[in-house]
This record gives sequence, C-alpha cells and structure tokens, in this order.
Amino acid sequence: MLKKSIASLPRSLVFAALCACSLAQAQTAVAPSRIGVVFTERLMTESKMAKAADAKIQAEFSKRQKANEEMVGKLKAASEKFDADAPRMSDLERTKRSRELFDMEKDVQRMQREFQEDLLQRKNEERAAIAQRAYKLIEQIAEQEHLDVVLQETAWSSPRVDITDKILKLLDK
Repeated sequence: MLKKSIASLPRSLVFAALCACSLAQAQTAVAPSRIGVVFTERLMTESKMAKAADAKIQAEFSKRQKANEEMVGKLKAASEKFDADAPRMSDLERTKRSRELFDMEKDVQRMQREFQEDLLQRKNEERAAIAQRAYKLIEQIAEQEHLDVVLQETAWSSPRVDITDKILKLLDK
C-alpha cells in the first residue's frame, strides 16, 4: 500500500521528502556551525592603520598633484590665449600654435595618467599591508571564538556575527 501511494506522488515531491528526512537526521548529529562576518571596506577606511596610510600617501603625492594642477592651469591659459589670438594669426602661425597646444595637452594627459597609476599602485600596496595584518587577526579571532567560517562582505548579516569591530580594535593596537 505504501509503495502504491508513493508511486502516485510526483517524483520531485518524493525526492524532496527524502532529502528533508536525511537533512534532519544530519542536523541532529552535527553541532551547529559558528559563523563570523568581516566587512573589509570598514577595515580599509576606519582603522588607524588605514588613516595613517592615507595621510602618508597624501603627503607623498601632494607635490605631484600640485604640479599637475599647475600644468592644467597653464594649458587652460594657453588655450584661452590661443582662442583670443586665433582670428588675428596667419594660417601658418595658427597651425604651429594649435600643434603646440595639442602637444601640451598630450603631456598633461600623460602626467595625469601616470599620477593616477602611481597613486593607485601606492594605495594598493598600503591596502595589501593592512589586509595581510587583518587576515592574521581574523584567523586569531576565529580560533579564539571557535568559529567554523568567517565570511567577507555579505549582503546582510546579523550584528551578533559581525566581528569587524573586534578586528578594528586589534588593528588599532
């Protein structure tokens, strides 16, 4: 009779019921898992290490940034002067000055691109150092609190599994 009633049910329903039974048995045999969550972006922005690294990078790149801004100002002034003088120039002089402006603009763009690339590289180096230190601290906290898994960047998590503040405190020591 049981075989006949099971045979009349859709296969997917029978499969789901079997899975649920085996899952229920497995859960009673295994202790619940302990989970921790770390929001690494907070570590990279709120820690004293990160703030010190940002200040260090700012000081390191401030002269280059100022030089870039000066070059942009010179280009703008030269471009405005060219626009004002262009109607009174000969074709040969206008072509020569427009070529000079074009070369100057390429130099400014190159300088800005190199600046951005160097700045990004330095930021990545500093973030890597912070991440390396944070990773060691995450392992330490996970072992101390007997966590089975530590997740990074969840869409949502309960505040009771968030260990970011603990990591921040240890990073700031």
